[in-house]
Amino acid sequence: MTEPVKSRTDVRDRTFSYVAPGDERARFLFHDLEREYDSRYADLLAEPATTELSRYPDSHFLPPDGAFLLVEELGVVVAGGAFMRYDEQTAEFKRIWTHPEHRRRGLSRVVLAELEAEATRRGYRRVFLTTGPRQPEAQALYAASGYTVLPLLPIADGFHVHPFEKDLPLATERRAS
Repeated sequence: MTEPVKSRTDVRDRTFSYVAPGDERARFLFHDLEREYDSRYADLLAEPATTELSRYPDSHFLPPDGAFLLVEELGVVVAGGAFMRYDEQTAEFKRIWTHPEHRRRGLSRVVLAELEAEATRRGYRRVFLTTGPRQPEAQALYAASGYTVLPLLPIADGFHVHPFEKDLPLATERRAS
């Protein structure tokens, strides 16, 4: 595994790649999401994080209905995220992640903005996403990024997720601004 860059990187050295979820570069993203979910939720859920991470087939995150984004700086994957079709007008964002050594740099906002732009280009008009009760930083990010908080959704005995939604501009509106 490549050692992450420890200092701030010029945005000119940042690249966005849409890849298949099985791409070798996405391996650390999934490994770290599994670690993160297990550390936060192992005592609440009967299933390991791998169950959630494999709940949807890779094909859900491929064109034309989905996308899987990696953000790299100087060849190191520092953030990523994905979306899949929720309904005809709505993309569901999943797997929003930032490398642990690159947090607090605004990369999750970069991922959200890029996924929103790609979802708009694909014709989606709305985003739906959920986050867990032990991820207050994600809840704050979505609220600060213009997402509307929806009522809690129960998904397991005593376990609720925090859902959010956001309307997207028409692709022509985005180009005009």
